[in-house]
Amino acid sequence: MISDTKPDEKIFTNRVIEVSIRLALTFLIIALCFEIIKPFIIIVVWGIIIAVAIFPLYNKLNLALHGRFKLAATLYTLFALSLLIAPSILISGSLVETSSHLVKGFSAGTLKIPPPSQRVSQWPLIGDTVYSAWSQASANLEAMLKQNIPVIKKLGKAFISAVTGIGGSVLQFILSIIISGIFLANSQRAYEISVKIVSRLTDKEQGLQFTNLTTATIRSVAQGVLGVAVIQAVLGGMGMYLMDIPGWGLWTIFILILAVAQLPPLLVLVPAIFYVFSIADTAPAVIFAVWSLLVSMSDSFLKPLLLGRGMDTPTLVILLGAIGGMMWFGLVGLFVGAITLALGYEIFMAWLDKDMQKE
Repeated sequence: MISDTKPDEKIFTNRVIEVSIRLALTFLIIALCFEIIKPFIIIVVWGIIIAVAIFPLYNKLNLALHGRFKLAATLYTLFALSLLIAPSILISGSLVETSSHLVKGFSAGTLKIPPPSQRVSQWPLIGDTVYSAWSQASANLEAMLKQNIPVIKKLGKAFISAVTGIGGSVLQFILSIIISGIFLANSQRAYEISVKIVSRLTDKEQGLQFTNLTTATIRSVAQGVLGVAVIQAVLGGMGMYLMDIPGWGLWTIFILILAVAQLPPLLVLVPAIFYVFSIADTAPAVIFAVWSLLVSMSDSFLKPLLLGRGMDTPTLVILLGAIGGMMWFGLVGLFVGAITLALGYEIFMAWLDKDMQKE
C-alpha cells in the first residue's frame, strides 16, 4: 500500500513541476511579447480602427478595380495619407507664418497692435477688461509683455507642448494609416481570425455576432463622433480663414479637439466672432457669426444621421460609451468605451430574452 502511494506521489510531483515550468515559460513569453509590442499598441489599434471604419469605401474601390485588393489598398493608403498630410502642412504653414511674423516684428520693434474699436468695450461681461488690456498693448506692447512675463512663459510652454503633441499625433496617424492599408489588403483573413478569437471566448454563433457588433460600433463612432468633429473643424476653419483671423490653423485644431470631446465649437468661435466684429464691417461680421452658430449646431442633426446607423443598439448607449471611454482612455477610448458598452448592452439584453423564453 505504502509502496504504491510513493510512486503516485512522485508522478504527481513531477507533473506539478512540469506544469509550473510550462506556465512560467508561457507567462514569460507573453510578458516579453507585450513589452516588445508595447510601443506599437496604440498605432496598431488605430490601424485596426481606421481599417474597420473605412472598409465599406475600400470594398467599393476593390469592386471597381475588379478584385485587385492590393492595388485598392495601395490607392487607399496614398489617398488617406494625402488627406492627412496636406491639411497638416497647410495648418503648420499658418502657425509658422503667424509665429515668424510676430517674432520678426517684435525683434525689429515694428510690431504694432492696432487700437481696439470702441465696440469692444460694449461686449458683455468681458468688454471693459478686454478693451483695457488691448489698449495697453496697443499703446506700449513691450511694457505690457514685461508686466506679464510669468503668464507669457506658461503660455509659451503650453503652446510648445501642444504643438509637439500634435506633431507626434500626426506621425502616429501616418503609421496607423499605413498599417490600416496592410489590414485592408488582408481583410478577409483578418476578419476570420477575429471571429475565431471571439468564438474561443464565447461560442461560434456569439463570436460572429459580437465581431459584427464590434465592427458596426467602430464605424458608427467613426462617422457619428469623429466624422462630425472633422466636419465642424473644417467648416469652422474655413470661416476663420476667409475672415483672415490670425492663427486660424491653431484654432481649427482646438475646434476639432472640442468637437471630439463633445464640447461646443462656440468656445473657440465666440471669441473669434468678437474679434471679427471689432475689426470688420457689420455685414461680414454678422455673416461670420451666423456661420459659426450653424457650425456649432450642426452636430444636433448630423449625429442622429450618422451615429448608430445600421445598428440595433440604441444611439444613446453608443454615445454614452464613447464619451465615458474618452474620459477614461483618451481618444482611443471613444471606440473602446462604445464597443464595451454596446457589447455589455447586447449581453444583458440576450440574458433578459433568454430568461423570458424560459418563462
